Amino acid sequence: MAQASTTDLLTRARQWLAEDPDAETREELAELLAAAERQQGADDGDRPAWARLAERFADRLQFGTAGLRGELGAGPMRMNRAVVIRAAAGLAAYVRSAGEGDLVVVGYDARHKSYDFARDTAAVMVGAGLRAALLPHPLPTPVLAFAIRHLGAAAGVMVTASHNPPQDNGYKVYLGDGSQIVPPADALIAAEIDAVDALADVPLATEGWQVLGHEVLDAYLARAVTVVEPGGPRDLDVVYTPLHGVGRDTLVAAFKQAGFPAPTVVAEQAEPDPDFPTVAFPNPEEPGAMDLAFGTASSVGPDLVIANDPDADRCAVAVPDPSTVGGWRMLRGDEVGALLGAALVAKRATGTFATTIVSSTLLGRIAEAAGLAYGETLTGFKWISRAEGLRYGYEEALGYCVDPDGVRDKDGITAALLIAELAATLKRTGRTLSDLLDDLALTHGLHATDQLSARVEDLALIADAMRRLREQPPTDLAGLRVTRADDLAAGSPELPPTDGLRYYLAGEGVLGARIVVRPSGTEPKIKCYLEVVLPVASAAELTGARERAAELIAGLKRDLGAAAGI
Repeated sequence: MAQASTTDLLTRARQWLAEDPDAETREELAELLAAAERQQGADDGDRPAWARLAERFADRLQFGTAGLRGELGAGPMRMNRAVVIRAAAGLAAYVRSAGEGDLVVVGYDARHKSYDFARDTAAVMVGAGLRAALLPHPLPTPVLAFAIRHLGAAAGVMVTASHNPPQDNGYKVYLGDGSQIVPPADALIAAEIDAVDALADVPLATEGWQVLGHEVLDAYLARAVTVVEPGGPRDLDVVYTPLHGVGRDTLVAAFKQAGFPAPTVVAEQAEPDPDFPTVAFPNPEEPGAMDLAFGTASSVGPDLVIANDPDADRCAVAVPDPSTVGGWRMLRGDEVGALLGAALVAKRATGTFATTIVSSTLLGRIAEAAGLAYGETLTGFKWISRAEGLRYGYEEALGYCVDPDGVRDKDGITAALLIAELAATLKRTGRTLSDLLDDLALTHGLHATDQLSARVEDLALIADAMRRLREQPPTDLAGLRVTRADDLAAGSPELPPTDGLRYYLAGEGVLGARIVVRPSGTEPKIKCYLEVVLPVASAAELTGARERAAELIAGLKRDLGAAAGI
């Protein structure tokens, strides 16, 4: 590093330290800065503290449609109180300029620093002449999304990193309609954040914000239970895990109010714990995350296992399956998405069914057969929630919106209620969710989906993989020929531009196949979403069709991974 840049880095670090309002991150940065200063003049390979300091000040966390999300720590490339105060000041300026109200509702989960970030946000809003209302304690993200519309707020903030690792936190921003921000709001807020100069120039109130009572949660629960029919079947035994998050009390209360038996909660994961001690990643989709739930299920013998992610906006479902090790099978998000869609069709729902371009196409077939409108959006509920006439939306990453007029975002509590009602209804006639999935395969074809993903330390590897696929596009994969390739970066009349590639494939005995490749918007991953659709003429063909689909999916993973270099 040249002397000029060395001096600049030290200057910026010292300036940040001088205005950091948090004693913990001040101490952390002071120690790192002192260590880096001691290493001045040494060879680059002997300056680990210097490298860590440089990484924290290489840039700053970028505010976008996902808000902010990153690792906790000192410096502009970390989540901390200084970064959050600037973000809140930018949001406050945007709300004032929009002139569509002055109330901002703030929610938070139980992660490290979540309450501090929420309190700072409220202090900034009041300091800017706005009104702020804090949720009464750590609560699920869908409660915050509900509260925005329920209270007629101009905007909302949820402090959460959802299912990210324990060292992360995040800052999710909603507009007054209860949906997450999309362009151009994200760019306008980012510009206001950029305009914040010294942190001392941001007025911080010491009081004046409202701490909401339990009436907002009561109102959410009263709305949530309307997704199930009063007096319907309720005979269902459930094992439930909140994965150390904030979903337990809300889900248990919702089940009780709806008339379901109390679920058996996985004891080791029942209490909110920001360290998530029993899982490597607090995401029901990650290997091992559901092991304790399946262990509890083996002793209890329930009809279903249900899990929420830590902020309870996602819902995972597992069903008994004697053919699997342990006797339980996690349903894919696409399978639960299809089941909930079928349940709403049975309830004579009207409106638009929507999902994303990386989800299964089965929902489109279900909607078409029911005479309902169907739409596909870019990845994320910020897009799904804006589908015209939305009645139901889901994304394959375990997110489901079954009541958009109540919560215009994914909601793991109402999804759990609706899947429980469906399972209880089937149980009354001696059938299961697995039986209904078989019915859907017989009616619409077997839609098999899977994902190939790679987590990286160096984000340049993701860009390299995308460039390799663009420069040397595959012509056949797993014996299927590529009939069409779309570069989603170009955009289309249906979709805004996004960094992604989509392939359509065809082959003998296949109704269709599709692959979408994209960088993750919230994690250092490249993700490849695979789907194969096979015809099934009778129940006797289901086993063979599933085996054939598994072979094709495995071949697609192998060949696509080789083509992308992942």
